[in-house]
Amino acid sequence: MDNVHYISSDIFSIEEINTLLIEDKKLALSEEATAKIEKCRNYLDEKMKEHKDPIYGINTGFGSLYNVKISDENLSKLQENLMKSHACGTGPEIPQEIVKIMLLLKIQSLSYGNSGVQLKTVERLIDFYNNDILPIVYEQGSLGASGDLAPLAHLSLPLIGEGEVYYQGFRQPAGKVLEANGWKPIELQSKEGLALLNGTQFMSAYGCYVLLKSRKLVYLADVIGAISLEGFDGRIEPFNELIHLVRPHKGQVVTAEFYRDLLEGSELIKQPKQHVQDPYSFRCIPQVHGASKDAIDYVNKVFKTEINSVTDNPNVFYDDDLIISGGNFHGQPLALALDFLAMALAEIGNISERRTYQLISGLRGLPPFLVSNPGLNSGFMIPQYTAASIVSQNKQLTVPASTDSIVSSNGQEDHVSMGANAATKVLRVADNLERILAIELLNATQALEFRRPLKSSPFIESFVKTYREEVPVVTEDRILHYDIEKTLRFFHSFQLD
Repeated sequence: MDNVHYISSDIFSIEEINTLLIEDKKLALSEEATAKIEKCRNYLDEKMKEHKDPIYGINTGFGSLYNVKISDENLSKLQENLMKSHACGTGPEIPQEIVKIMLLLKIQSLSYGNSGVQLKTVERLIDFYNNDILPIVYEQGSLGASGDLAPLAHLSLPLIGEGEVYYQGFRQPAGKVLEANGWKPIELQSKEGLALLNGTQFMSAYGCYVLLKSRKLVYLADVIGAISLEGFDGRIEPFNELIHLVRPHKGQVVTAEFYRDLLEGSELIKQPKQHVQDPYSFRCIPQVHGASKDAIDYVNKVFKTEINSVTDNPNVFYDDDLIISGGNFHGQPLALALDFLAMALAEIGNISERRTYQLISGLRGLPPFLVSNPGLNSGFMIPQYTAASIVSQNKQLTVPASTDSIVSSNGQEDHVSMGANAATKVLRVADNLERILAIELLNATQALEFRRPLKSSPFIESFVKTYREEVPVVTEDRILHYDIEKTLRFFHSFQLD
């Protein structure tokens, strides 16, 4: 079926996540995944019949309670208690789009047959995904090691009829939704609660979501930067291929090439210039935007590995007759990458605001603050303040989370990644960047009007014409908040190929 994605061991990309969400594809387990899940569960059941020694998380307590042996008759209760006790998230609810990605990534991780879950548990998670039954998960509560325990507890509570979900547009008790769909709560078996709660799916879902958002933002940053360059009457020489081939960082080379394409056919870029050189915020676009693109590529590789991995503990290797307790739940690879992503996005915003500042400075024949009759009109004076404020906040948000650690669980968990904090911060940075770019586009398109009758390239003229259907030229002072909001809506409606 064309509208079904089969969960399997095939390498899964972040771009495929985007396709699943946009096309609203449903999930189903492949025969391979079904067989692996069942084989692992059957092995674990047989192992528990003959093996009476403690096995962490299966017949013991958790964390520093690892030395407490649990009787066989309480193994199901142990997993249910784990889920309830760990559901102590707080703060704002996370976006529903990210919850859906969390479900997808948890299903994928459990499908490899190293987690010991029941087949019906994974199938119920698929039911949630396919029917848009989205558990309510909170931002705060994960240390990013031992997995995203609190967020994943909230994600998993509806399996046992607990917690709350969004379903058919309403926030509802999970038990009520299960009943409405004719489903009984899952009776958790040994290890299942730990398999569901251990894992990096909170961090991973945030990372995937922001990476997808970053793809559009970086593209828009290039296009808007080119409009600013035209509005500022900038030079083409800094984008000459020869400069970049003697310092061939991939992002730098690609950015310069894209700018040459964007500006092809422009009357403005070809006209004689009075100035010999442009400020760095224009001249060094390939170097700065390019470096951020290279950073994003690195982060993408980290997350591609993560979403194709098993991240709970202990891991079950039925072919080797081994159950091994380790630390695949530790979020350090993600924490470092998320901090790096935040810095990469913040720098795109940093240089964007500098271009905005140059455009309003009354240089190169442009009126102060890009408005006719300045003095009576303040024009674009204050949007730059707004952009500067947001840029400064992004600098504060890029203080690394990954270099922090707090001892937990009575010292048993003595180093944590803080990757969940890195995850929530990077989304804030991305949302801030979107607003900074919106303000630059307002200024860049306004500056372009003062270059008429000369025209930019056909591509840029077409882009600006579409934008002008949403946001007209400013001829006298008006409430620019509304223009910023309209620009954001323009961004949201914009689709990359």
